Amino acid sequence: MKPTLKVALIVLLLIGISYCGNAQFIWPNGAKAAICLTYDDALDGHLDYAIPQLDLAGLKGTFFCTGNSTCLSKRMNEWRMAEKNGHELGNHTLFHPCLAIRPDGTKFDWVKHEYDLQNYNLPQLINELKTASTLLKAIDGQEERTYGYTCSDCAVGGIPFTNSLKDLFTAARSDGPIPETMIGYNIYQAPSWGVIDNSADELIAYVNKAREKGTIAILMFHSVGGGYLNTGAEQHLKLAEYIRKNRKDFYCATFKEVMNYIRNAQ
Repeated sequence: MKPTLKVALIVLLLIGISYCGNAQFIWPNGAKAAICLTYDDALDGHLDYAIPQLDLAGLKGTFFCTGNSTCLSKRMNEWRMAEKNGHELGNHTLFHPCLAIRPDGTKFDWVKHEYDLQNYNLPQLINELKTASTLLKAIDGQEERTYGYTCSDCAVGGIPFTNSLKDLFTAARSDGPIPETMIGYNIYQAPSWGVIDNSADELIAYVNKAREKGTIAILMFHSVGGGYLNTGAEQHLKLAEYIRKNRKDFYCATFKEVMNYIRNAQ
């Protein structure tokens, strides 16, 4: 082969590799991006507002349930029906342990000493996660489960525990910005946006940003319709309706379904 031809082939190969590396991830049915609507702590507003609004729009959400949630205890049959209707119940520990002092020095005064992750050890956390999954299995009968990091904390006693989750869960949600690319996407530290008192326009702009990038938008809700870290019921409904109206562009499904799709595609 002549040297000039050889060089030309190498250049074309490098261009092809570069193009493939930057190509849009292929989502189901020609969708341009994926959306996961996730909700933490098993709250009354999820049953009273979020789930009825999702059902009205034909969407399915993931509800990361804390085992000691009063709502989970008192309204267990409603949670069971929600799962039968296609929504996902994810693991969010039994007691919602978090770091009382954040890496930036901020203090979470509401975290009790016994539930400070700095005072936990790994076997203690793993046992808590296993017990929480057993509780959820008693509600929905499911074997496969995903996890939502409490306060997005990924270390216990100062030691990262993400790798220890792989035998317990099929994926895990953390926090972070919308990814620029799906290359190297880590389904055990899936980034999400913690929504707090945001307008419907801001929520819609967020999912549109994922559509522009061809990647994924995961929203982390807490209270809906009133409560802490709240999202107004009207704002939530407008987002659900927007996703419904633009269904052809968005692959909107439970966190477990979307993460399993990404795993198989990878």
